[in-house]
Amino acid sequence: MTSRTTGTRTAAVPTEPGLTQAEAERRLARYGRNEVAPPRPTPLHERVLAQLRDPLIMVLLGAALLTIAIGDHPDAVVIGLVVVFNTTVGVAQEVRADRAVAALTALSAPHARVLRDGAPHEVSAALVVPGDRLLLGEGDIVAADAEVTEASALLVDESMLTGESEPVDKSVDGSLSAGTVVVRGRGVATAIATGSSSALGRIAALLDEGRDPTPLQRRLASLGRILAIVTIALCVLFFALGLARGLSLGTMAVTAISLAVAAVPESLPAVVTLALALGARRMAARNALVRRLPAVETLGSVSVLATDKTGTLTEGRMVVQRLWTPSGTADVSGTGYAPQGRLTRAGHPLTPEELRPLRELLTTAALCNDASLRPPREASGTWTAVGDPMEAALLAAAAKADCPDQAALRAACPRIAEAPFDSLRKRMTTLHHLPDGNVLVCLKGAPESVLTPPVLAEPQEILDRARSHAALLAADGYRVLAVAGTERLLWDRPVPEAEHGLALLGLVAISDPPKATAATTLEACREAGITPVLITGDHPATAHAIAVRTGLVQDGQAGEVLTGPELTAAPDTDLTAVRVFARTDPQQKLDIVHAWRARGAVTAMTGDGVNDGPALRQADIGVAMGARGTEVARQAADLVLTDDELSTVVTAVEEGRRVYDNIRRFLVYAMAGGTAEILVMLAGPLLGLSLPLRAGQILWINLLTHGLTGVAMGAEPVSPHAMHRPPRPPGQHILAAGVWQRLLVLAVAVTALSLGAGLAARTMDVPWQSTLFLALLAAQLGVALGLRARLFTARNLYLPASVAASALLAAAALHVPALRSLLDTEPVGWSGTALALAAGLAAFAAARLVRGAFHRKA
Repeated sequence: MTSRTTGTRTAAVPTEPGLTQAEAERRLARYGRNEVAPPRPTPLHERVLAQLRDPLIMVLLGAALLTIAIGDHPDAVVIGLVVVFNTTVGVAQEVRADRAVAALTALSAPHARVLRDGAPHEVSAALVVPGDRLLLGEGDIVAADAEVTEASALLVDESMLTGESEPVDKSVDGSLSAGTVVVRGRGVATAIATGSSSALGRIAALLDEGRDPTPLQRRLASLGRILAIVTIALCVLFFALGLARGLSLGTMAVTAISLAVAAVPESLPAVVTLALALGARRMAARNALVRRLPAVETLGSVSVLATDKTGTLTEGRMVVQRLWTPSGTADVSGTGYAPQGRLTRAGHPLTPEELRPLRELLTTAALCNDASLRPPREASGTWTAVGDPMEAALLAAAAKADCPDQAALRAACPRIAEAPFDSLRKRMTTLHHLPDGNVLVCLKGAPESVLTPPVLAEPQEILDRARSHAALLAADGYRVLAVAGTERLLWDRPVPEAEHGLALLGLVAISDPPKATAATTLEACREAGITPVLITGDHPATAHAIAVRTGLVQDGQAGEVLTGPELTAAPDTDLTAVRVFARTDPQQKLDIVHAWRARGAVTAMTGDGVNDGPALRQADIGVAMGARGTEVARQAADLVLTDDELSTVVTAVEEGRRVYDNIRRFLVYAMAGGTAEILVMLAGPLLGLSLPLRAGQILWINLLTHGLTGVAMGAEPVSPHAMHRPPRPPGQHILAAGVWQRLLVLAVAVTALSLGAGLAARTMDVPWQSTLFLALLAAQLGVALGLRARLFTARNLYLPASVAASALLAAAALHVPALRSLLDTEPVGWSGTALALAAGLAAFAAARLVRGAFHRKA
């Protein structure tokens, strides 16, 4: 590979074919995959010990030791079964969650562009091998330690390795480290170290990063501590009252401890972790990859969706449709990137004389270009773009005008220097050797950056005409580029000095039509209480046209558009009052996100470029495009869309609300049941039921209600009302919005129904304690079914199946001799069974009434 320099710029045009695919495979077998060794898996015994260190489980183990000490072996066996069951469920949920996250991590792994067999290929970064030619552009993450062989204004951010905030210029023979980020320019580098041999791999080998709890888990842990204190206080009261009634110390101690453990939903943290992991897996199945589990929870609170335009609201498949030169206009037919179509004027073919300035315009645009077109691999396939879609559209248009193809142009006019496009300059310039020894200057960029006297040497009349036509094209929703060029004699000065006194060649109008789903997606956002905001670097007229066509704003609301320069001139502007931003820079995107967050909104920000990275990181939910986005955007984001569809964000929000609703539903169910058990034990003696339930019976109820049934509630389908209500406030307490009212009402209902069944059984001379035990369990299972958002859905058959299984195990406790001896129960006959069934049906009805009495349908 060779390097050519002019002034301070160095071209980066690969001139060697790179490795062959066969050689790359041989090196992969020799050196191994280019990835950091995964963290040491947590051994099974460590997972088990972590579960047993839970404070409530330790209380349970203490109760088991106490029962063994006093000779109460049946209760000791029941407590042991509860410990084994809870530990098994907890470990299984941890393993399942880890596998889900590992699968998502593999799906969202970074990619790299390499030169193999003479052509660029995009491969998984894990498949990069020493000797690969890495093709680097703005926004790419360097896949391996490498040496630069070609460079053009290459600037690399090494802060993740060195801590230095200033990016570093890289030139030929310079070194690059894996994991660093290209923030400007482009280059070619040869990989020299991969995997654990790279700088990133050596650092990663020293790390053993732990996993922080999610905000929801922290709130639930705080709630659990409060509940534990309240529950223990009530159980101490129960213990004291029992001793006052003359019951034995051992019996009351074991029963009080068992009641305390049963009353607190100790399985809640495990249920939350599983719900988040399953939610992430469901999102992955719907083209949304969650990179951080807390994002699942946060999605349910999103109230502002800041979206870019190209590829998000629009198709992202650019096509040149109109051309303008000082000598006339032309229409360009054809779709996609296929070089098939023709140039016409008023529907008629152009003459050779009319085509001449148009071909000069498109030839210059094809030279000032880093993209390439890839033909279909199959006869029925489509042409695809490698590189920037806008630049690929220019190549397709040049082919339609019968300009020389890109390979011929590069051979005839080799590039010797360039000033790449960046978001501040808004233009790109390249210098090329001509056969006669002169230098050809090619420039393209935004009209406001090109159509100015320092850049162009054109009469004011032509500049005015060009600006007016550019404004008309932008107002029609086109993305407009101005193209200029000239020849210079023996030019050897820096590229920026060549950007003056050029000739205007014309304007190119590129269409990127709105997606068919854009309007319905934005309407779905509004129905869900989410405010959509458009932030783009395009012309304000183009942004407004797309906003109107998608329904983001109503036609005639021109005042809704605020440009970056206007924002700079008026920094005190209320950014939350604007719905369309145009010509924004990265800092302004960040300012918009901060303004909404300062107002208390939960923001989701979509993006695909390196300049979107800061805003994606600072938003509550950063959403990156997986197909066309840069690695910087993907790594900064919480959510990666594999289909680049904005509607997938709405789907993810729906999934987030589903997860949170299911956690709240389980909380209502579990806390109502636990509170009912305490109330039964406290109120029973006042009604003549001296010891309503024994310790083993309480623990058996806890095992059946918080185990199978509780986990099944985490898989409930989304409520039909989920996307027709406003998002929950981010600071809202977990028991707010009617949760504590519902659980108290249901706790009282379950208590009354259970005690009523026990008292009725005593009157009917039926074993009242066993009837009370069965009725309390049946009432809680009735509540579980009654709280369903979709009562007769078949989308979660696990819940009715788990309720049925729990009911069978409850019946087994009364009829299987071993369990009868263990739990101190006895058969209750048809009368007792009927009383328990009536309690369950009444509790189900109470849960349905409670759902209807509150406005929030969760």
